[in-house]
Amino acid sequence: MQMKRRGFLAAGLASLATPMLAQTAPWAGVTDVARGFDQCHALIIRQSGQTVLAEHYRGPGLNRAVPIKSVSKTFVAALTGAALNRDELPALTATLGDVAPRLIPSNADPRVAEITMENLVTMQAGLERTSGRNYGGWVSSSNWVANALGRPFVAEPGAGMLYSTGSFHILGAVLSEVSGQSLLSLARSRLGDPLGFEIPAWTRDPQGRYLGGNEMALTPDGMIRFGEMYRLGGQFGGAQVLSADWVTRSFERRTQSAFSGLGYGYGWFLGQGAGVGYALARGYGGQIICVAPEIELTLAITSDPLRPARSGGYFGDLQGLIERQILPLAKTLIS
Repeated sequence: MQMKRRGFLAAGLASLATPMLAQTAPWAGVTDVARGFDQCHALIIRQSGQTVLAEHYRGPGLNRAVPIKSVSKTFVAALTGAALNRDELPALTATLGDVAPRLIPSNADPRVAEITMENLVTMQAGLERTSGRNYGGWVSSSNWVANALGRPFVAEPGAGMLYSTGSFHILGAVLSEVSGQSLLSLARSRLGDPLGFEIPAWTRDPQGRYLGGNEMALTPDGMIRFGEMYRLGGQFGGAQVLSADWVTRSFERRTQSAFSGLGYGYGWFLGQGAGVGYALARGYGGQIICVAPEIELTLAITSDPLRPARSGGYFGDLQGLIERQILPLAKTLIS
């Protein structure tokens, strides 16, 4: 997917500190549809650095940190970019055997050592998935990293996307190994602090490693700030939080989801609506951060984290809202 760079370096960051709600009348139809989804808790839309819609329908208020579920994967992907920028990782082509051999269990297939960081951040490791019906057994195991790496290969690394939280948990463990810091410390110092939001501690595995790829919590404002940083090419408040090159590469299609049909880059699902490319972070229940740099748009959706949101159900409804209503309207307002 090609995304135009217009908007990546646009002005408007100052308004994040004291957001002003712009005229919401053009967005009335959008908020009416979102309100009608009984799973939807809140919707915030920013365009050109201004909040044009901030609606709370039900559930925790806009100032409360809420579970973002697998949107956490996109945060771990961002921390991977930060580690590359700091030369803690030599390249995405670096293998587990190169950078974190201590994580590989003795019973693992020898090919595990050849899994690359890019295989992990695109969920193309080739190992049996830990998500879906395998998730409960995985998190009940005594060592989540060893369990994920000890699974059989069901595909060749790099051959296609196998959605698996285990891939991101392994990646988070690698980031801790190469930096000497916990994933919580990395998330706070490299994302939360520069972007100006709190990151509460979250679930840890039996070895004390923070879960990579699930269970983080954030306020809707924090979600928007993270999305805006990506929209602006890694910049926020005058600081370069992530490199512009990492952001560009993150929004390039590397594989495709078998469930939604969306492309997938480095932690972001990739789609198009109204002729506009967008990048989307997606979490169980309908947690979403969506970025469309071409039309200077960032949005966040929070939903009931206890109810599923499948591509053929509620998530499909949200995807339709984004592609058929939000993007076309935002496109007309920016032109």
